[in-house]
Amino acid sequence: MSLSPAATLRPSSGPVDSKPVDLGVLPSELDGGLASRAAIGLVVLATDQTMEHEFRALVRQPGVAFYESRVFSDNDITPDTLRAIGPRIAPSVDLILPSIPLDVVAFGCTSATMVLGEEAVFAEIRKARPDVACTTPVTAALAAFKALGAKGIGLLTPYAPEINENLVAYFNGRGVDIAAVATFDRRDDREAARISVASIEVAAERMAATPGVDAIFISCTSLRIAEAAAGLEQRIGIPVTSSNHAMAWHCLRLAGVNDVLPGGRLFGLPRK
Repeated sequence: MSLSPAATLRPSSGPVDSKPVDLGVLPSELDGGLASRAAIGLVVLATDQTMEHEFRALVRQPGVAFYESRVFSDNDITPDTLRAIGPRIAPSVDLILPSIPLDVVAFGCTSATMVLGEEAVFAEIRKARPDVACTTPVTAALAAFKALGAKGIGLLTPYAPEINENLVAYFNGRGVDIAAVATFDRRDDREAARISVASIEVAAERMAATPGVDAIFISCTSLRIAEAAAGLEQRIGIPVTSSNHAMAWHCLRLAGVNDVLPGGRLFGLPRK
């Protein structure tokens, strides 16, 4: 009687007398690991669906790695919910590779940075990582405008109009001329992450035609545009950056990684 294939493969239920050959402790050496050039820590909002994906697309050099933690945030984007994030930042930073050095820590919320203030965000980060280089989407945008030599900024967001007003005032207070502003008015972060790339591109194209706009900043880490920025700016003829796009570039430059990379005009520039 022939046995079925299953029967022939069935392991014996009896004891195995033979022992494996013990090769003992083998030699090994330690290299610089995934972050041999730079280790970047990211604090990502609990509601954010976009930031990590865009960082993976933009930060791809060998030896450069990013490590993230999540910070609780409400789905509704209001000044009160944004302000509540502040004291949660330091505990979230504390979870990123404890006892392993980081070159940069980035806090991933544009509107919360504006509500809290950059220095307050940096102070929270440095409770967990004293003296680390810090950035936020607002900080990175300001550095990007300087590197690009941009004078009149078109600001496109998903925020409520009152948050836009505060963001315009924040940038104005730092010497940035906001030449045009528009919003999709999607106040739920879950919806902001689902605004189509095509919708963002059409809005940016319309904004680029506005007199006085010589660069566009697409604000909010939930908006998906970083991978399309290079092609978009070729079509409209002016630089395009976004919260994630600018912050990825700024993280690299703060960490001393000055490679010229794909990703649009900004990724070919040093930090000034």
